[in-house]
Amino acid sequence: MRMADLQRGWPVLGNDGQRLGTVHDVTQNYVITSRGALSTPLYVPASAIANVERDVVHLNLAKNEAEQMGWEEAPREADPADGDDGTDLLHRHV
Repeated sequence: MRMADLQRGWPVLGNDGQRLGTVHDVTQNYVITSRGALSTPLYVPASAIANVERDVVHLNLAKNEAEQMGWEEAPREADPADGDDGTDLLHRHV
């Protein structure tokens, strides 16, 4: 299944069967997972998704592990590739 096929409201479960939250939004590389009104969302990377079955997202780690991964922080933008801006990034300080 492609990330674009995931739908808002689908449950997100750890591999221990415990509910982490629900799909709030989907990007190319992350599933933004709501955990309740008083909790911050988690930015679950696509690499943490084991499979999707019957409209349920299953992770490849337990709920407790997912909560300890630091995924509360929104992912930063990708760094520009070396030379994309006409400079060698290793020598920007020179």
